[in-house]
Amino acid sequence: MKNILLFGAGKSATVLIDYLLANAPRQKWHITVADNDLMLIKSKIGKSYYATPAAFDIKDPAVRQQLIQETDLVISLLPPALHIVIARDCLQFNKNLLTASYIDPEIRKLEKDIKKAGLLFMYEMGLDPGIDHMSAMKLIHSIEKKGGQIYCFKSYCGGLVSPESNDNPWQYKISWNSRNIVLAGLSGAVYKEKGKVKEVEYHQLFDQNKTVQIPGLGKLAYYPNRDSLSYVDVYNLANIPTFMRATLRYPDFCEGWNALIKLGLTDDTRKQQTNHMEYFAWASQNIPVDPNLSHEENVAAFLGVSSKSKLLRQLKFLGILNGELINLEEQTNAGVLQHVLDTKLKMEPSDKDMIVMLHEIEFERRNMGTKLHSYMIVQGEDNLRTAMAKTVGLPLGIMAKLVLSGTLELTGLQIPVMPEVYNPVLRELEEYDIRFEESFE
Repeated sequence: MKNILLFGAGKSATVLIDYLLANAPRQKWHITVADNDLMLIKSKIGKSYYATPAAFDIKDPAVRQQLIQETDLVISLLPPALHIVIARDCLQFNKNLLTASYIDPEIRKLEKDIKKAGLLFMYEMGLDPGIDHMSAMKLIHSIEKKGGQIYCFKSYCGGLVSPESNDNPWQYKISWNSRNIVLAGLSGAVYKEKGKVKEVEYHQLFDQNKTVQIPGLGKLAYYPNRDSLSYVDVYNLANIPTFMRATLRYPDFCEGWNALIKLGLTDDTRKQQTNHMEYFAWASQNIPVDPNLSHEENVAAFLGVSSKSKLLRQLKFLGILNGELINLEEQTNAGVLQHVLDTKLKMEPSDKDMIVMLHEIEFERRNMGTKLHSYMIVQGEDNLRTAMAKTVGLPLGIMAKLVLSGTLELTGLQIPVMPEVYNPVLRELEEYDIRFEESFE
């Protein structure tokens, strides 16, 4: 029997655990789920014969390394900063590793050692990054195989609230790690448009008001992802004039988030005592306050909007314009905002989320220009088996099957851009209604 060790039992792990347990009898797997929350693990694995809970502090090297030594494959869904700890152990004990997170500079330092050991460390094997790479590379390879010359590549992806659960002025609910949402875009963005490298600072990122049309949904806003250009060589598109990867949101979210940035509420650099601070004092700490105006009027004046505007409705919905105490220990502004989002924008049990992905590729073949639209919409089932959990977890589960069955001969530090990975993974994802629709113009 093969042993799989999964680190992390949080939001993104639910459907992955379901998949691993459903496949366990046929594949002859046993799954150990490691997390610091025993009750959380048990809520995910139930009473399955094929799963064992391991509740401990992941930073405890003795327990962690013992578990890694005893397994055949490691999957990490821990916060990104902890992956390197797991990776070093996997290298030491000669274990393959799968994760949905980005390749970072720390893991790059181990690249030669991973290759030398004959191990496979497959990173970026989730949704975005993950399904975006696989679906894009399948299209790119198909176009190139038919003699097409690509000159414009744009890829968009967003975790959104499903229309039937879209009932707040932010048009957003939390379906994954809220800290990632608070800090999204902090480093700005770099991409290429019409032959010119474009750099966008964080304070400008959500103020672009650019939209794309999604069939059945209408217009969605987007903002470019951090460093799109780091993928031009990976996609073998280094010489094309336009290359951009971007995040999708409903337009109202981007407008509201831009206001939070202007107020300085996403800052994560300086901690302050917030346990006896009123929310309005916190929200207005970076703006001039006129004592003759109300809380709402002061914020509205700073943002240059009416006190009856949509922006003010959004801020009032979060409860940050009232006199309630924050009641948190020392926090950064980003920490307070994360707490607010987790409270006010949480998914209720009956809520559903939605994943939208779109590739726009323009290419020339036989002196004729063509624009390809390839899009995917995935609906969640409830607030546990979310579209986010499906699209992050299932690629990892399918990849685990490929590795443990011995059908994949691949080593080194990789991301899923090769046909021997994307073809079987995308094919099996279609069985779970994760598929793309294409149109040409």
